[in-house]
Amino acid sequence: MKIHTTAIVSGNAQLESDVEVGPYAIIGDGVKLGRGVKIASFCVLENDTTIGAGSKIFTGAVIGSIPQDLKYDGAKSAVVIGENNIIREYVTINLSTSEGSKTIVGSNNLIMAYSHVAHDCVVGNNCIIANNGTLAGHVTLEDRVVVGGLVAIHQFVRVGTLSIIGGCSKVVTDIPPYSTCDGHPAKFYGLNLVGLRRAGVTSVAMQHLKAAYKIFYQSGLTKAHALEEIKKAVPQCEEVGHLIEFIASSQRGLCH
Repeated sequence: MKIHTTAIVSGNAQLESDVEVGPYAIIGDGVKLGRGVKIASFCVLENDTTIGAGSKIFTGAVIGSIPQDLKYDGAKSAVVIGENNIIREYVTINLSTSEGSKTIVGSNNLIMAYSHVAHDCVVGNNCIIANNGTLAGHVTLEDRVVVGGLVAIHQFVRVGTLSIIGGCSKVVTDIPPYSTCDGHPAKFYGLNLVGLRRAGVTSVAMQHLKAAYKIFYQSGLTKAHALEEIKKAVPQCEEVGHLIEFIASSQRGLCH
């Protein structure tokens, strides 16, 4: 274990034997750091925060601080972060608000400098949040999402898997999976073709998704009738099935 002499590490924290903690970092009570975790200088990790193996936390990040939620009353909650994440300079990730709840970040994510993950968010796996990306409370990112720099996402919004949001966008409604969205507010522009190809989605599945989106956005049907038409008219595959489920369960509505 490599702990700099200026770091402050609580005796109640749990650190694996090969953890590295840099100068002036603070590791508080209840923090758990997995194998190979590296904490850079001036980081603050506090409360019930768990960081999975192989993750790297860069200078000045603050993880596990109390939520910026006026309803928070001191409830015991947590931050749980998976393995092999890269969390860059001055990122902030807050505790969840209610007793026993968690703010969750999955594995293999890149969260770039000055980004914020608010209370009760759920970030999936293999996501990228570019510089100054801002997730308000209760935001959900599914797997392989790309959030552009300076994007602001409204509370309770869901962002579907393999979607990409252009930089400086204002996101106030759900972002459908496999899509490219951008603007003020963010609008749907088509499939995230580059992301789909990189993920190994077949050209046949992409054609089915394109047909499904054409029905949803261009048919003039209500959401319920559009979904029924997609089920009847579009050959079903895993991606189309997920799209149908996502649209059907949307509470904030889909971006236009």
